[in-house]
Amino acid sequence: MEPIKVLIADDHAMVREGLSTALQTTSTIRVVGMAANGREAIEKVKTLKPNVVLMDIKMPNMDGLKACRLIKKSSPEIQVIMLTVHDDETHVIDAITAGASGYILKSLSVNELIRAIKLASEGKAMLHPSATKQLMAEFKRLTDNGGGGFNLSDRELQVLQLLAYGHTNKEIATELTISQQTVKSHVIHIFQKLGACDRTEAVAIALRRGIVE
Repeated sequence: MEPIKVLIADDHAMVREGLSTALQTTSTIRVVGMAANGREAIEKVKTLKPNVVLMDIKMPNMDGLKACRLIKKSSPEIQVIMLTVHDDETHVIDAITAGASGYILKSLSVNELIRAIKLASEGKAMLHPSATKQLMAEFKRLTDNGGGGFNLSDRELQVLQLLAYGHTNKEIATELTISQQTVKSHVIHIFQKLGACDRTEAVAIALRRGIVE
């Protein structure tokens, strides 16, 4: 089998070099490039075509979360593992939402790092234990909440979140790869379920109930 091609994206040169050196201990992985920020990572993904990207969350000139979303949008076959020094609950949820295949701490052992990369290349996920606990807690919260008690579908929740971000129907359609007519239909159903008259009221209700951010 050919080695797994890995791109390392981190704004600290020492971290990039350290990860590259650590991964050289196995013949099943080949580091094909390194990037110092999210924008550079996106450009190198286009030319180097890695199988897995090790992505730091906090980087200048586009953070890892946004870069992950853009990479997954243009190249869904490429797996992204988020690297962090903090097991922050918000980042865990954001990373999964962005399409990451893993969320691991930089303090992870070399063997565990290699295992995470191999799992990602197979389309499987690996989360730091504390991240798994946080994700389960968030899942339970959403399940208990039931869309804030309004019985909103997953797609309606996505549309509602984008409404909260101020997106137009056209922008939502592009983001979710659906037609504008479908978006309009979802918006109407959201209004009906929330008992709202317009977008502003729907978003206000959703914010009060903690359905959207």
